[in-house]
Amino acid sequence: MHRRMWSIPLAVVVALAGAPATAAARDAAPAPATPEPLPLERLFDNRAVSDDGKPGRADFDGAGNSLSAQDLHAAGWRPGQRLDLDAAPLRWPDRRPGQPDNVRADGQRVAVRGSGDSLSLLVAATSPEGAGPEVRGSGTVHYRDGSSGRYTLGAGDWRGGSLADKAVALPHINTARDGQLTQRARLYAVTVPIDRAREVRSVTLPSDPGASADLHVFDLAVRAAQRAWTGSWSASPAGYTGVGMWRDQTLRLVVHSSTGGDRTRIRLENTFASTALRIGGATVAVQREGAEARGEPVRLTFDGGRSGTRIAAGTRAVSDPVNFTVPPDSNLLVSFHLPDPVQAAPVHSEAIQRSYLSEGGSGDRSADPGAAAYTRTLSMWPFLTGVDVAGGPGSVVTLGDSITDGVKSTENANRRWPNVLARRLLSGEGGPGVPRYGVLNHGISANRVVTDRYPGDGVSTDTGGVSAQHRLERDVLAQTGVRTVVLFEGVNDLRSGTTAEEVISGMRAIAERARARGIRVVGATIVPCGGYKDCTAAVERGRQTVNAFVRSHGGVFDATLDFDAVVRDPERPERILPAYDSGDHLHPGDAGLRALGESVELRKLTG
Repeated sequence: MHRRMWSIPLAVVVALAGAPATAAARDAAPAPATPEPLPLERLFDNRAVSDDGKPGRADFDGAGNSLSAQDLHAAGWRPGQRLDLDAAPLRWPDRRPGQPDNVRADGQRVAVRGSGDSLSLLVAATSPEGAGPEVRGSGTVHYRDGSSGRYTLGAGDWRGGSLADKAVALPHINTARDGQLTQRARLYAVTVPIDRAREVRSVTLPSDPGASADLHVFDLAVRAAQRAWTGSWSASPAGYTGVGMWRDQTLRLVVHSSTGGDRTRIRLENTFASTALRIGGATVAVQREGAEARGEPVRLTFDGGRSGTRIAAGTRAVSDPVNFTVPPDSNLLVSFHLPDPVQAAPVHSEAIQRSYLSEGGSGDRSADPGAAAYTRTLSMWPFLTGVDVAGGPGSVVTLGDSITDGVKSTENANRRWPNVLARRLLSGEGGPGVPRYGVLNHGISANRVVTDRYPGDGVSTDTGGVSAQHRLERDVLAQTGVRTVVLFEGVNDLRSGTTAEEVISGMRAIAERARARGIRVVGATIVPCGGYKDCTAAVERGRQTVNAFVRSHGGVFDATLDFDAVVRDPERPERILPAYDSGDHLHPGDAGLRALGESVELRKLTG
């Protein structure tokens, strides 16, 4: 470990050594001054990145190991590159391989300004042999009005940390002794809550965590609150799957709005990837029928007017605002051209909606109003994760599993329970005290609260997503205009052997993190699944335990919804009422989903 040596006034050294100090000497010795905050790059004291041909010029972990500059370049993490990570405006350091590019956190005071809901840090930990647990430390946020607040920062190890919540994973590690190793290197974007009513002036980084471990900080920024926009539609990346080969083709994805507005923007995400993605032209239109637009599609631009964009691995791109009216409760066509070969993509697999794809080599057909170019269909949503409208009151996120996702509802009919909820809010049914929120559906089929179905990295056929806890930052905290989250999950955990106590602990953690960002948390009971192949008596006992916790809520939730009571059979409460059952005894059908959406007491969404 190499540590910066701080200069100490002689009088202080003498006093620390135990030598007597006269009253005059004590009066004359000035108190140590608090160092002025400096830009982070002025504090860089570690070299994390090396050229593959010169691995000895960097030493990230004190053992001669480093990140590959070539891997970073392929991922789109180039020197000075802006990285939109969970809505935070971070940048990869503008340094060449072998130059200092990060700071080992040891109480340095960093100049950073802004107001928002959180502080985001681009970090990684190093620990002996990459085998250590998450490295944690406490620091201080200093506000412009002179107040301050403590925060705790934790980061996974760059070689052995979790892949489920990393920002990016690179395929190699460079070593000074053994050359390049085929081993995943991780980097993390971690956020900590801050006082949204105050402006940040500077941040003191955590002190040396000790035990031969280091927290390395590459960048930090305040994530601004997104009060000028409301989320109208959204979906969660659920896995990274092979798609065969898309080459010079256009995707035309059909999505359904909740609230409307006269200006819009879209969000594309390269989640779970290790290489950058290039987007050519992109448009948005109202659907007439199938792949046919109602009128001319409206061109979208990125990065201040460019027709396309390049999305670094693990990051997202938000289009420039455009004058386009999104009608409420309507189908939209979002089209974008993929000029380069694409063999795998982050997808939301259970779209319950037919979308479209042009033939390979057909070029940019995003501006076509007609359907002729779109000869193939898709049953998933690749890359596209959001449609926002300007203004509005904000959004409700429904965080859940297949029941929220709409599995077993009628395809192309938008009969998921969040669709029902959105229509009720749009109608003004809640009265003057309930805003007409947008509703963002973040259900993932097969998802769990505690454990990951998809590991969070690599190409996989499993699209059950990382756990609700691991995706919370991306799918809830970073969502546009989020005001409330409804947590309706847990049956898949119980069916996979997770205990009720572990599910409850996970729910507590989710609620605590969301409420720390000022988000209202509404918990929902788990609906019955008796009659499904693996819904055993033990699963039913666990469900009853979790539901008893949700109903009591004891300060964990701001409000609760008793979805169990809505759809259970009074004669056999361990089963769904036959009229609401899709037929598999696990998923409600259209009638059951409608009953769930209609049962929500709208005032519980706003307090």
